Amino acid sequence: MAVEGGKISKYRSVLERYYKKFYKININDVPFADQCVLQHSNKICVVTVAPRHPILSKGEVVKVDFQVSKKVNRLDNKVSGKGKRGAQHLLPSSPLCDVTCSTGEKYTLYSCIKGKLVEVNQFLETNPGLLNKKPMTDGYIAVVLPKLHEVDEALSELMTEADYEVLLKQYKISGMGDDESTGKNDETQGTMSPGGNV
Repeated sequence: MAVEGGKISKYRSVLERYYKKFYKININDVPFADQCVLQHSNKICVVTVAPRHPILSKGEVVKVDFQVSKKVNRLDNKVSGKGKRGAQHLLPSSPLCDVTCSTGEKYTLYSCIKGKLVEVNQFLETNPGLLNKKPMTDGYIAVVLPKLHEVDEALSELMTEADYEVLLKQYKISGMGDDESTGKNDETQGTMSPGGNV
């Protein structure tokens, strides 16, 4: 079921129909710095912010910087052809961007999965608030293409959606989470279409 305009729809959303969700939690030992990898039925992966990530509770995102080192800017990623020639190669620990919140706090967001960088969400440069408002759809971070023979092994190192839901319930029961810090927003019905590639 999905929510449309405040009404429950009997139809599943695009996210529910075509994507499986996997999670990496407490990245680099930063409490609640969780990210989500949405795996499309064609095996391509979309990297997003997960509901517990502090970005969703630390005020509006005011800046997204894809210059991750002196020599590497994710915006310089130039991909061509079916084999995605020219794509930057990523490891799960590869930074995708640095994010600054209105509170002044900064966070680095990571690939979470090994593969080729197909694209980063360039709209975040001019509209960084999409990370807060629509983290699973228009506010996605990047699209990554894992090697077909490596994708299952890579995803096995991440938490399943069912396990993450249990974690969120425990987090809420413990009194550490509320609607704000668990990333509640109006985005329950996604129309995912990063760059037309997914």
